[in-house]
Amino acid sequence: MQLRFLVDDLSGSAIAALLRLHLDEMHQWSPPGSVHAMPIERLRAPDVTFWSAWDGAELAGCGALKRLDAGHGEIKSMRAAPAYRGRGVGKAILLHLMAEARARGYTRLSLETGRPAAFLPARQLYEAHGFVECAPFANYVLDDFSICMTRQL
Repeated sequence: MQLRFLVDDLSGSAIAALLRLHLDEMHQWSPPGSVHAMPIERLRAPDVTFWSAWDGAELAGCGALKRLDAGHGEIKSMRAAPAYRGRGVGKAILLHLMAEARARGYTRLSLETGRPAAFLPARQLYEAHGFVECAPFANYVLDDFSICMTRQL
């Protein structure tokens, strides 16, 4: 499968539906106050670039980079569409975001995810690509639910 990545303005119905699913699942799997997924309005802010990943005419997934400072970016809203889970889409999106971060001159890339079992596949993907647990960054706080991860680029 050859994915095509597009900087997305978040106006399409397919991407809106995928992000609704993402937020719904984050609220289902996370305790109150621990959902750090961004709504569409926040993903449109100037400090965020959002990509959709397409397999022909089908939306396969998405991901975003948030600029924290000149050398540090954060991965946000990484999600494979349900029909594409387990097919390498997450890996392709992660590699795309890492390449974009390098092209921007970032020397560090970080993320926040959850500790429970529902988040294990994501954590394993990040670990397989060199991300390690780190202290909270940006506005995150240490708790029993969230885990922060980072890697040098």
